Formats: sequence, structure tokens, C-alpha cells
Amino acid sequence: MESIDILKIAAAVLALMVAIIGHEIMHGLVAYAYGDSTAKNAGRLSINPLTHVDLVGTIIVPASMYFLPMLLGGESGFLFGWAKPVPINTATVIRNAGYNGAMQVDLAGIVYNFTLAVIASIAVIAMAKPTTADGLVYIFAYIFVFQLLIINVVLGVFNLLPIPQFDGAHFIMHLALKYKIDKVAEFFYKNERYGIIVVLVILMTPIKDYVLIMPVQTIISLLLSS
Repeated sequence: MESIDILKIAAAVLALMVAIIGHEIMHGLVAYAYGDSTAKNAGRLSINPLTHVDLVGTIIVPASMYFLPMLLGGESGFLFGWAKPVPINTATVIRNAGYNGAMQVDLAGIVYNFTLAVIASIAVIAMAKPTTADGLVYIFAYIFVFQLLIINVVLGVFNLLPIPQFDGAHFIMHLALKYKIDKVAEFFYKNERYGIIVVLVILMTPIKDYVLIMPVQTIISLLLSS
């Protein structure tokens, strides 16, 4: 494996860690701001990666998405994954800040991802594309920033999807409860255990091209054209 390939993998893994760990910490921080110290007491506001690793979301899915296309004779795929969700006592948040507070907790990770994507896009535009004359440190930095842009847009778009157990569904649940549309909230609550199945179906079928890849490409193009 060439040194550039190693740099690409290292930069992509680091960018994924920054994206998914920060995403989860933001949920916990917003909940903490509304009086819920569950995540803090569990040590889940730490930036230590080991406290956030999820076997499926942090290891198996990212490795499969990245290396499987290579094993099938193509180029490396895109990195995608998630960290172990931070524990949140939603009842405490709702008691202190109502359903609006709960929805802010739901969206905190998504806002984090899109904010990082915007910052990364500015950095990519400002940086000169590396050449063979550049040092490995600069090449690594450029690849890292570019991966940070891609991965955060992917995570932001994905988490907006109304998939049971994920942020988009949680937001719709609390929005429905706010306006007393209980059947909608009940639907997502009852089907949370099927969320991971929905995720795998999306990622392993052409569905991902329409609900994930196309929106991601559009957003990245807009960010890099500004």
C-alpha cells in the first residue's frame, strides 16, 4: 500500500471520528443545558473515542462501506458510520424546556455536522490542491479537510431522514407530540427496533443513490461553488 493510500485512510478515519463523536457530544451538551446531566454523569461528554465506539456503527459499517467496493474491483467507497448514542433523559429535557427543547436536542448533532461541513468547505476553497511537490503533512491536511466536508454532509443528510431510532425520527416524534398527533409519535416509537434494518437496506441498495448520494452531492457542490 502506497504512502498516499495510507494518508487517505488515516485522514478519512480521523474525519469520521471528529464527525460522529462531536455529533453525539452535541446531543449531550444541549440536553445538559436543559438540565439533563445523564450524559455527563455517564462520562459521555468526553472526546475519548473509546467511550463512543459502537461495534456496528463505528467499525463494521464504515469498514464495509470503504473497503467492500475495493474488494469488488472498484475504488474505495465513502466512509459512513455512527457512534454509540449518548444517554439522554428526554423527560427531564421536556420538563425543563418543553418539546421545543427536546427538538433542539434532536437537531444538535445535525447542526454540528452541517456547521463543520461549512467550515471545511471554506478551508478546501482556501487551500491549494496538493501536488507531488508538497509534503506529506500538507497532503494529509488537505485530504482530512476534504473528507471532513464529505463525511459531515453525509451524516447531516442521513440524520435528517425519518428513520426510526435516528435524529430525524426523534424530531418528528417530538414535533408530533407537541401538536398532539399521538399516532405519528407512536408509530416511530413502536418501530425503533427496526431502524438499523432500514439503515442497512438504504446503504446496501440503490435507494441510497436517491435519498443520500444525490442530496449529498448537491450540497457539496453548493458549498464548494460559494
